[in-house]
Amino acid sequence: MLVLLLFIFIFHLILPKNIYAIENPLSSPNNRFGIHILDENDIPDAAKLVNSSGGDWGYVTIVIRKDERDTSRWQTVFDNMRRLHLIPIIRVATIQGSGGWKKPNLDEIDGWVSFFNSLNWVVKNRYVVIGNEPNHALEWGGEINPEEYANYLYTFSQKLKNSEGDYFVLPSGFDASASNSKNTLSEVEYLKRMLEAQPSLFNNIDGWVSHSYPNPGFSGSQDDMGRGTVATFEWELELLKSLGVTKDLPIFITETGWAHDMNGIDINNLDTDSISSKLKTAYQTAWNKDNIVAVTPFILNYQKEPFDKFSWKRKDGGFYIFYDEIKNLSKPKGNPNQIIAVNILSLLLPPIIPNNGSKLGIALIKNEGQSIWEANEIILSNFKGLDVEVNPKIIFKNVEPGDITIAIIKV
Repeated sequence: MLVLLLFIFIFHLILPKNIYAIENPLSSPNNRFGIHILDENDIPDAAKLVNSSGGDWGYVTIVIRKDERDTSRWQTVFDNMRRLHLIPIIRVATIQGSGGWKKPNLDEIDGWVSFFNSLNWVVKNRYVVIGNEPNHALEWGGEINPEEYANYLYTFSQKLKNSEGDYFVLPSGFDASASNSKNTLSEVEYLKRMLEAQPSLFNNIDGWVSHSYPNPGFSGSQDDMGRGTVATFEWELELLKSLGVTKDLPIFITETGWAHDMNGIDINNLDTDSISSKLKTAYQTAWNKDNIVAVTPFILNYQKEPFDKFSWKRKDGGFYIFYDEIKNLSKPKGNPNQIIAVNILSLLLPPIIPNNGSKLGIALIKNEGQSIWEANEIILSNFKGLDVEVNPKIIFKNVEPGDITIAIIKV
């Protein structure tokens, strides 16, 4: 009995523990291809698009509203993304009122943090975007208030970071083409006032979100550079530097894309063949930069005005030609870091069986990490020079987070 207790103690020490700290997503192989979706039912079509032609672990941007914070629903969404190798970028939203999106308040942040902490995320980095285009009054309770948004972003990012270190916090994307008017404010003025209100704002910000739309009229050239183009993010980085932001910020283009004619329905927009060419060129040039983590064009499936002209999916259930064109583009295999955590529930046989200088045992273990253990996968760990191998014996299926299985333990 004493030997059994000793082995239980040792294995709880040496098996992996959750270590919280964000990682540079560009420090490991990364697949920048992604797509923006409206509904979780579009996840399979998103995976076919962004993980095609050699690709793996692409990105999906999706919005969660305040009234949608159901842990069961979103854990199911995350689990489906995990199985299909999709990395979620979650944008925080309030609820819509008669005059646009309602303004958030600081009292709501704790509820968001608690909700996010209740989920087992897909990969180690938990990508969270705080808000959307607040330089439009319609996106901020009917008013323009950079100081208020800066305080909200600052407080939200601090609370996320203080709760778990794995949150990769991203500011809202802005409408870079907006001018100074009654209902909009230029991004230049907006960012300037934000930083005046919160000089240390970027201390807890980990990347930059860009809405790099090809303007004017969502019909600009794929070769244009600067503000209001597919390369808007480069103009924004220079703007941030001019405002004193020296932090190296990886880029997330969470919205971009051309308005199309829906196969001849709206003659005011570009035809879908032209957009196929423009998208391919943008991916190969403007969006083929070392500092870009993800490009998620808006939007995979939206069948109502005013965004049906951006949809990659047709009303009849098929896809426009540019879906297949991008699907056929060669893509890299991403390899994001996932937390591996093993919990030994009981030792069925202590590791006492000799095996080529090691000892084998049998244990009942639980997958408490993020990765799916595949058939005959060897899970490695190390503790002060002591190598440990955990080999789940899988009979019927892979071992997903939360599953329990029998494993051979090798020390």
